[in-house]
Amino acid sequence: MEKGETKNTADSNTVAGPLAPSAEIKALWNSVYELLRGEFGEAVFRSWLKPLTLQAYYHGTLEVSVPTRFMRDWIQNHYQEKILSLCTERNAEVTRLEIVVVQVSVFDEGLSDSAPANTNERTSTINGKKVEDLHEAYSSPLDQRFTFDSFVVGEPNALSHAAAQRVAQSDNVPFNPLFIHGGVGLGKTHLMHAIAWSIKETNPDARVVYLSAEKFMYQFVRALRYEDTMTFKEFFRSVDVLMIDDIQFMSGKESTQEEFFHTFNALIDQNKQIVISADRSPSDLTSIDERLRSRLGWGLVADLQPSTYELRRGILESKAEALDADIPANVIEFLAHKISSNIRELEGALNRIVAHAGLMKSPVTLESTQNVLSDLLRASERRITIDEIQRKVAEHYGIRMADMHSARRARNVARPRQVAMYLCKRLTRRSLPEIGRKFGGRDHTTVMHAVRKIEELMGEDTGFQDDVDVVRRALTTG
Repeated sequence: MEKGETKNTADSNTVAGPLAPSAEIKALWNSVYELLRGEFGEAVFRSWLKPLTLQAYYHGTLEVSVPTRFMRDWIQNHYQEKILSLCTERNAEVTRLEIVVVQVSVFDEGLSDSAPANTNERTSTINGKKVEDLHEAYSSPLDQRFTFDSFVVGEPNALSHAAAQRVAQSDNVPFNPLFIHGGVGLGKTHLMHAIAWSIKETNPDARVVYLSAEKFMYQFVRALRYEDTMTFKEFFRSVDVLMIDDIQFMSGKESTQEEFFHTFNALIDQNKQIVISADRSPSDLTSIDERLRSRLGWGLVADLQPSTYELRRGILESKAEALDADIPANVIEFLAHKISSNIRELEGALNRIVAHAGLMKSPVTLESTQNVLSDLLRASERRITIDEIQRKVAEHYGIRMADMHSARRARNVARPRQVAMYLCKRLTRRSLPEIGRKFGGRDHTTVMHAVRKIEELMGEDTGFQDDVDVVRRALTTG
């Protein structure tokens, strides 16, 4: 038998004649087998070496079996040389160790030669456990709200959205894995759920597994504790699409990273799709093993940028329509300006004001919105100060901080100062007199004039509006 040749179960049960190991060889193998736990450690033994089974002995070759091809390849690369050395030390006639695959699981090998190439024919159990039960235990539930139809597309998320759709709708994806990264509440989880829903809709038989990195780690540790790592390994290597959310939580978890590394390689080798999300790019995951980091960046890395005012407004309008809620345009504008930290917080704010209006049986107004969201707005205020606004505007327009307080009326100074006043009015809850005092003791009417002037210019000149929005984004996402 050539190295790597696969035998079926019947072959393994009918070893006879000169291939049958003698009592001496059996004793040799039993001795070496007992040494393996101490030689490699309990964790390695349970995960990889415990299934090793003596099959035959012929012409100095000791033949042992494992249940999967993946396990065979791993043992050959990492442990075979040492195992052979232990055998040879006890019997010099043993010069070769042959590892073969016996009783191959379809989950690790793909479909058997006799099985039709149809996912409906795949075995429904792994190590005696129903796949459905394992899927329920290992995978996390999908949120029905998170579909492509409910995802509002804008410039900050266009690339990630297009990539997610490509993964969900194409049988031939040129990039694997898809790595989506961005800050909290920008839509990573939404896109991942949307991918899963779309695949399930077009191919109900596809095995799509979505879970957080934390759950993957928990289930792996649990498998180690209950000595059931083979079930864990076989299940995750059997899926068609594996989706891991917030992989940054694997940072510093060496054993979990090691397991995911092998799972990753096994799925890529089978041309199975992997989708990963994180709060930063692969190169910035410094606490993740370098080998794994390099693989995470193999495919397409798509980032979710902080939202723009236009995107936030679009999300609010879409959400209001979905809720069948009558939200005045000035409330939409107010929320889109005031709540810019993340989309999750924005949607939560809208839900709060709609719920309040329903309970109180009153219409949504700007005043009621400010009252209902007072705590959220105060928290937002603490993040942005007048000083911060003045500093950002001065940096953007290339003027001195002192010019914000000076009496200079040159246009190259006065216009940025007006922009700063406008942003102070929009991004803080400071009164007009308070804002005026921070700008060299100016009167509140001066601030009012500045706000109106900037609003007028933004309405007339889209380029100027974009310029102001750049400063706003720098403040709200910085």
